Amino acid sequence: MNRVFAALCVLIFAASPAFADEAAKTTIYSGVNLIDGTGAALKPHMAIVTRGERILAVVPNSDAAKYEDGAEVVDLHGLTVIPGLINSHVHMATLPNRRLAEAYLRRDLYSGVTAVRDMAGDARALADLSRSALLGEIPSPDIYYAALMAGPQFFKDPRTHAAALGAVPGEVPWLQAITDKTDLRLAVAQARGTGATGIKIYADLPGALVRGITAEAHRQGILVWSHAAVFPATPADAIDGGVDVISHVCMLAYQASKTMPGEYHNRAAVEPDKFASDNPVTARLFADMKTRGTILDATLWVYDEMAKEHANAPQSSPPYCSPELAAKLLNQAYRAGVAISTGTDGFSATDAPYPALDDEIEMLVAKAGMTPMDALVAATATGARTVGKAGEMGTIEPGKLADFAVLAKSPLADITNLRTVTLTVKRGVRFRRADYRPISPEEAKGDL
Repeated sequence: MNRVFAALCVLIFAASPAFADEAAKTTIYSGVNLIDGTGAALKPHMAIVTRGERILAVVPNSDAAKYEDGAEVVDLHGLTVIPGLINSHVHMATLPNRRLAEAYLRRDLYSGVTAVRDMAGDARALADLSRSALLGEIPSPDIYYAALMAGPQFFKDPRTHAAALGAVPGEVPWLQAITDKTDLRLAVAQARGTGATGIKIYADLPGALVRGITAEAHRQGILVWSHAAVFPATPADAIDGGVDVISHVCMLAYQASKTMPGEYHNRAAVEPDKFASDNPVTARLFADMKTRGTILDATLWVYDEMAKEHANAPQSSPPYCSPELAAKLLNQAYRAGVAISTGTDGFSATDAPYPALDDEIEMLVAKAGMTPMDALVAATATGARTVGKAGEMGTIEPGKLADFAVLAKSPLADITNLRTVTLTVKRGVRFRRADYRPISPEEAKGDL
């Protein structure tokens, strides 16, 4: 029996990244121009030393020789290295389709994306994808996902039926209907049991329940992610309630509305005439967010997409907010010192060579007035904070995961140079852009 147990331990240890890491070889990425994600100026002629899935040292190239004994040296002279990019708003399993999800994730990884935050879907599928990504069974960023809570009326939404297929939406741990009679301790514990990193507060809840969910989630050690407006809960209810991240910059404009819409599916458009200049109501929200450290997952990309869809189908209902107002509000938040992350809430076309995250980052610079350096911090260090992993990733520092992207040109000179990625390193494993296999028509259809 002891010998069988010992043999099993050997197999488990051999398969575990943590144990494999102990015996992994050292690799030196030499001669790089380093943007480390902290906001510090670019450092030329640097070396990144990795051992297994971790960064062992970040040193001037002249000091790398002390690590060379038995190490592999990868010459990256003249190239720029940034931390792995993080998309803080995706939906991989609203309608679970494993083949298409894997194709999107593959494109992400070969484009320099090393982590994504999934903002609610079928947690059964997301847990499986997350495990496969972590173990290297599929080429994919690491996946952190949400368990959703909303008022009972929200679960008429057909998306929730797709994400709870085979069960009843609102009655499963990853899609829970919450009322003032809900045992929040049990509800949060069930959400945690799905493997979720955060609870997403979505819609149709009053401020008191937003505060109650947030307090109980934090007591149990799980993050809270919320729509900026929850209907009837206001942006101020969510921010003052202590949520960690709020999504969709335009929803903040509802705080300045004459009447807050009472339900998510019956919300009116925001009132753009109130934002010809900085609105004092949103100014107070942004000041509160800065003080509390609340992160804004702005999602500029999705407002552009909604506008394009309406332009192509003018008979459809117009979007509740224009791309121009979204950019204006985000610029106000940026100037107020709010921490901003880079989420897309959608995917670029399957035949596009790069993911929508590149578009989002470019919009932060071109439309919201952020500097390229601040946009990179949003896409890396702040992204790591959205999933509670600032100690593990988001910057290139000793002890953190070896997650970084190698670029042929500097994004500080032109943010579109993020599209010159030549190599992604995720948890110490290399993925050459030259080896990227584009999304096929069969994958785009989700065919088996």
